Amino acid sequence: MSDQTNPVNWFEIPVNDLERAKQFYETVFGLQLSLNEMGPMKMAWFPMSQGGGGATGTLMQSEGYTPSHAGTLVYFTVTDIEGTLARVNANGGKTLMPKTSIGEHGYIAHFQDCEGNRVALHSRT
Repeated sequence: MSDQTNPVNWFEIPVNDLERAKQFYETVFGLQLSLNEMGPMKMAWFPMSQGGGGATGTLMQSEGYTPSHAGTLVYFTVTDIEGTLARVNANGGKTLMPKTSIGEHGYIAHFQDCEGNRVALHSRT
C-alpha cells in the first residue's frame, strides 16, 4: 500500500430499494445523492470533491448485495448525533446504540437504516 493519509477509496452500502434508501439518506444527512447505473448495478453516490479528504461511497442495488447488520461498519461524521438519530427514527430507521462517549475521540452512535443495514455516526462533540 502506498503512503496515503486515508487509504479507503470508497464504500458500498447494499440496498433492496434504491429510491427508498436514497430518500432516507438524503433526508437524514441533508445531502443530494447522484443516481448512476453500470449494467445491472444501480447506485446512488454520496457527494464528493476531487482531491478532498475522506472516502466517497454509494448505495448499491445489485445481485449479491444484501443489507445486513454483520460485516463492515461505515461511520458518517456529523455535528449533531442526537439530531441525526431523530431524523433516522422519523424516516424508517431505528437507533441501535445511542450517543456514547469514546473519551477524547468524541462520540459515536449506531443505527439501522431503512434497508436493515447497521450504520454508525461519529461526532467530536
